[in-house]
Amino acid sequence: MRIGVIGAMDVEVAALKEKLTKADAKTIAGMTFCEGELGRNTVIIVQSGVGKVNAGCCVQILCDLYHVDKILNTGVAGSLDAKINIGDFVVSTEAMYHDVDATVFGYAKGEVPQMHMVTFPADEELRKAAVAAIHESAPECQVFEGRIVSGDQFISSLEKKKELSDTFHGECAEMEGAAIAQAATINKVPYVIIRAISDKADGSDVCDYPKFEALAARHCAAIVSDMLESL
Repeated sequence: MRIGVIGAMDVEVAALKEKLTKADAKTIAGMTFCEGELGRNTVIIVQSGVGKVNAGCCVQILCDLYHVDKILNTGVAGSLDAKINIGDFVVSTEAMYHDVDATVFGYAKGEVPQMHMVTFPADEELRKAAVAAIHESAPECQVFEGRIVSGDQFISSLEKKKELSDTFHGECAEMEGAAIAQAATINKVPYVIIRAISDKADGSDVCDYPKFEALAARHCAAIVSDMLESL
């Protein structure tokens, strides 16, 4: 298989790139796509940059130029659920936007007009493989499956966290997943999002965020590496 792996920041992809053999890198639209072998698969690892537009463009390049069969998105997120703590994992069952609002035209909150779906379902086989990889490689960590919500906004207030939780019922919030999910869906490419929780999305851990972010990203990269080798 040809598998695309997307991380928003360098810390999320650097460790994975080191595991590739026969690696070759190419820069397109300001993103460096590193193609090589990992396990039995050809893997293309790329740092998309932060935000929805970067993420969507990244997926389209992976589909058009690298002809990927599957897409994995790895990275960090803020917890929206009190039971999900820093260091835990969330694997997507689906993804949706929290900053799209066309309700004046009769659409649901978060629904992109004319897409005919509010959420973008993740691939069940990839989801199961991700959960199994976490249980195998990080048995000390809790893993949750559920909805991931995305928007061009770093969530850092208790009020906003409660709003997202009450309105969208997501397990965690971040800035790329729904765009990756939408782009993968319209290209008919199976996807899954794996998020390591780096903060509580309420501003309580802002000072320690860089430390938690780096630790969570490295942990998530190790999980994805194990998953890739098993696919």
